[in-house]
Amino acid sequence: MKEYRVYIDENLPAQIARGLNKLQQPQNARDGMHIEILSIKDVFGEGAKDEDWIPKVGKMNGIVITKDYRIQSIKHQRELYKEHGLGISFLALRQNLALPIGKWSSRLSIVGKKSSRSSEKHTSICIPMFSKKDFENIDDE
Repeated sequence: MKEYRVYIDENLPAQIARGLNKLQQPQNARDGMHIEILSIKDVFGEGAKDEDWIPKVGKMNGIVITKDYRIQSIKHQRELYKEHGLGISFLALRQNLALPIGKWSSRLSIVGKKSSRSSEKHTSICIPMFSKKDFENIDDE
């Protein structure tokens, strides 16, 4: 069974990683894969320097989701993640996610739909999960 690790940078709440990891488990069972979503803060400790965790995550063929665009403009960090083959995805957020959970609904992607039978608006939060298809060609790159 192939294993993949997706790390959520510490500039995002560790609860996001924990929650997405729980939500990922049914998809793992359906696909017969093991995709784990972890928090850099939980794994490497609060305040871990990028220079310390980048080589380790790169060695594990990990992928990092971050909102820290500065990592691209700091030459030695950019070279470090390229050197270690770190997969990196930049998350664009309009506002900081360090909010009480009750206010998250206004910050996450919300899909609203009015019921044809009532004027009540039903909403659902769109959270993309990783499936086998997302990882099929990752080893070929």
